[in-house]
Amino acid sequence: MTRAFVVTGTDTGIGKTVASAALVTLLDGNYWKPIQAGLEGETDRQTVLRLTGLDETRAPTEAYRLTTPASPHCAAEIDGITIDEARLAPPATTRPLIIEAAGGLLVPITRKLLQIDLIAGWRLPIVLVAATRLGTINHTLLSIEALKHRDMTIAGIVFSGDDNPDTMHTIADFASVSVIGRLPHLDPLDENTLSVAAHAHLDIRPFSNVLGDVS
Repeated sequence: MTRAFVVTGTDTGIGKTVASAALVTLLDGNYWKPIQAGLEGETDRQTVLRLTGLDETRAPTEAYRLTTPASPHCAAEIDGITIDEARLAPPATTRPLIIEAAGGLLVPITRKLLQIDLIAGWRLPIVLVAATRLGTINHTLLSIEALKHRDMTIAGIVFSGDDNPDTMHTIADFASVSVIGRLPHLDPLDENTLSVAAHAHLDIRPFSNVLGDVS
């Protein structure tokens, strides 16, 4: 049985890939991104491989690699591809699997399927990545409300950005969810700096219900 988590976010460009790489490092896990939309430059899979030092066998190839950096439903139409939900079933692995979703929760995968409903069908715990900047309280609480409306399990929140204790505490209190931690902006961002930040700032105890003792 796959022991897996889905990393999603309140928005695109929120830091999901860096958070995914950090969790892969802490949990000695594997990584999978079902849909990559946009192939120019470094893909998210390539970024995680670079930031973790994983062998490529630890990061299964994406089910769909779409050319245009856009919502999957739109990018697939531009490429003349029909996305088949059956191809998006998480792969079985012997290690913890970190699955990085594309964009935010209500991004359309097809004209009839929202990402949140695809993920809900997997019945896997969710790690929500949220910024600490202005506006994040509204975005994050709305995302959590959508997850809870579908009875989805939230493992916790990873915040991304500058320290903002009041915002983080406010979200945690209103949402009644665990805070896994906060990843600061890293410059340079590489395998060493990410590993140091992940070990210093993230608490993996919320994963113990699925993984057992992770202390």
